[in-house]
Amino acid sequence: MSDSAPSPAAAPPEGAPGAKSPAPPAAPAATASHGPGDHHAHGSLGALALGALGIVFGDIGTSPLYALGECVKKETVDGVLKVAASAVEVTPDSVLGLLSMFFWSLMMVVTFKYLAFIMRAHNKGEGGIFALLALVPVKATSKTRGAVVLAALFGAALLYGDGIITPAISVLSAVEGLGQATHAFDKFVVPITIVILLALFLVQKRGTDRIGRAFGPVMLLWFVVLAVLGVRGILRAPHVLQAVDPRWAVRLFSADPMHAFKVLGSVVLCITGGEALYADMGHFGARPIRISWYVMVLPALLLNYFGQGAVMLESGWVEKPFWATVPDALIYPMVGLATAATVIASQALISGAFSLTRQAVQLGYMPRVTIVHTSATNEGQIYIPEVNQALMVACLALVLVFKESSALAAAYGIAVTGTMGITSIVYYFVITRNWGWSWTRAAPLVALFLAFDLPFFSANVLKFFDGGWFPIFVALGMFALMTTWKRGRAELATRFNQSMMPLAALLEDLEATKPHRVRGTAVFMSGNPEGTPPVLLHHLKHNQVLHRQVVLLSIMPSDVPTVAKDEQIQVKDLGNGFYRVTWHTGFMETPNVPQILIRAREFGLVCEPSTTSFFLGRETLLTGGSSHMMHWRKVLFALVSRNALSATSYFGLPPGRVVELGMQVDL
Repeated sequence: MSDSAPSPAAAPPEGAPGAKSPAPPAAPAATASHGPGDHHAHGSLGALALGALGIVFGDIGTSPLYALGECVKKETVDGVLKVAASAVEVTPDSVLGLLSMFFWSLMMVVTFKYLAFIMRAHNKGEGGIFALLALVPVKATSKTRGAVVLAALFGAALLYGDGIITPAISVLSAVEGLGQATHAFDKFVVPITIVILLALFLVQKRGTDRIGRAFGPVMLLWFVVLAVLGVRGILRAPHVLQAVDPRWAVRLFSADPMHAFKVLGSVVLCITGGEALYADMGHFGARPIRISWYVMVLPALLLNYFGQGAVMLESGWVEKPFWATVPDALIYPMVGLATAATVIASQALISGAFSLTRQAVQLGYMPRVTIVHTSATNEGQIYIPEVNQALMVACLALVLVFKESSALAAAYGIAVTGTMGITSIVYYFVITRNWGWSWTRAAPLVALFLAFDLPFFSANVLKFFDGGWFPIFVALGMFALMTTWKRGRAELATRFNQSMMPLAALLEDLEATKPHRVRGTAVFMSGNPEGTPPVLLHHLKHNQVLHRQVVLLSIMPSDVPTVAKDEQIQVKDLGNGFYRVTWHTGFMETPNVPQILIRAREFGLVCEPSTTSFFLGRETLLTGGSSHMMHWRKVLFALVSRNALSATSYFGLPPGRVVELGMQVDL
């Protein structure tokens, strides 16, 4: 098999670009799960709930720093201070209307949609867009599944834009609190933000195991302080609590429907991070996340937002409502605490980007990348240098270009709301095709989800030229990369399969010709668990010898996060010194070939490391062939293939025992 051929999932799932109705995988299919979702959570309920505060709720927990402020933002136009297009003039009715929208957005989108329903659709305890996609059964019609696959891929691509913007806007909004103490710090806000972000990305290679232990307690303190500041503000204008009545939101829309619709583009900032509840559920389980939300996060957020609103009811418009609730004597400590909270929120998004990338690689949507495990006990704690460097450059560039958190807010909403809407659509196919719900039961529920998702997304589209273009640009780039890689791998698999010799024919020929056999073991990586690896034929053609023991190793991806130990490996003795080893790996796992061979000893296959050689193929891709790929896709695929991490590094092969044989492939 080729150097790039060991990349899992040589052929795309049915309905994906380039799919040719592949046979179902031998590994266990994705589970139609809709239970509690605590399969991978270990530890006491209290400890897990505390840990969830740090990892899961960092993003949504730091939204009070800027969310309400964006809804009342003013801009200087021709020397005159005017209300921004996506904001409202501060009046008692508008403040109560905004708070009512905040309250019901948090209740309906986060509490009702995600905690009550979406989190029940888990893949053996794992959540997120790829885990949800795996629950859409392969038996769905090719066109339908293809459309769902493409939608889910674009949703995943949007999350990369979210992962770039969140660290920038969160840290910037926290450091801007220094301006509340004295404007002398204004010119240092951007440099300080740059230093903090630079330090955050540079320490990623050390892993988050030690830092992560402090995340929960810090965020617990943050939410307690949010609640205390909120209560302090509410006591100044207790009548602010009447905003829980949805009629205040209705009045805001009735007064000026178009303007209120534009304001939705800012209101959505209060629910950013909602997707993280679902994506991170595998780390803690659904129950600890729900406990943290109901006991601490939701009350703290609502109290703080209402406290900010109370300050404006009493004092009128303020530029930064959050910082207006902080006593002057506590500004500096609060800047420190807010900065720590935003760094934690940023860390969660960065780690999420690492996890998302590994899932995409394992499912065959991205080329191999360097995956460094930073914890000896937690498989999920990884570091990917290539992703970290790209995020760092993009985040720093955003801060230098936009300079203010309010300017970045315009770019924030599209990525979040787009992913939320796509999640709702994929969820519909899961509950109708997997759980067996009738469309009359499923459609009203998903329509209710979309009744919030689509207006939020549409309102953010209006801010496209104010910065909303950025996450769309990132998403389109990632979407093009993922679909091109999947299509290219499918084309290569087709080429190899067309010219592949049946293994039975090879064994018969070897029995007749009896080539010279040398001491030791040869391991040939093969993407097809049935035929003869092309690299084996090249080796025979050029070297005219075989090792006494030949292992054909296929690493097959599964649509589940982790594969049970007793289902991971299959070893078949083919006779004449040949063995077929098939290893099934989940999309949350990273295969390691030396460890796989150690496991194979349990089945009678013994490979001595000192006499084992690994044979890989390395293709030189030419773009002048007759495949149906567009030329730009051929060029992109060839470029990415040349720069992908080598199979030697990705699969943990000992470099001194690897032999590569080259071949040219004309796409």
